Amino acid sequence: MALVVVKVDSTVFKCGFIDKTGKEVIPLKYDRAYSFKDGLALVNIGAKYDHSEEDLVGGKWGYIDKTGKEIIPLKYDSAGDFFSGLARVKLNGKWGYIDTTGKEVVPLKYDEVFAFSEGLARAKLKNKWGYIDQTGQVIIPFKYNDAKGFKDGLAEVKLGNKSLYINKQGEVVKK
Repeated sequence: MALVVVKVDSTVFKCGFIDKTGKEVIPLKYDRAYSFKDGLALVNIGAKYDHSEEDLVGGKWGYIDKTGKEIIPLKYDSAGDFFSGLARVKLNGKWGYIDTTGKEVVPLKYDEVFAFSEGLARAKLKNKWGYIDQTGQVIIPFKYNDAKGFKDGLAEVKLGNKSLYINKQGEVVKK
């Protein structure tokens, strides 16, 4: 199934999906849509073009299946694709993760969250960074001024003005 984007005018686009014969399978009714991942497509209704951002902003995000059925309601202020069965979502200014059924797996309580990297996601809570696992358990406490994702078992963090590298247990290591 292919994503189709039709330009209505200079700032308005509509998205839908067609099959390999070109037949419309899911109507061109979305203001933004992304390709299917884990059987679901991330879609938006209500977004408007913002010239200062040079992108669509606003509206509500949710997920549809390949028949166009809304599987996860279009209620989120922001959302991401599914990876390893989880997607990050934002509602009322707070981030967390849901599974492919829409069940909240990691509570929507964080100021920011990022994709999981080597089993951990960096998250921001009360202006400090830490790391959580896919169940929402805090693995590395929220005490850093900045944090990057894990790569090869290490993550760069800032504590005060000092840059450090930590392992997945939160221990400072030399690189």
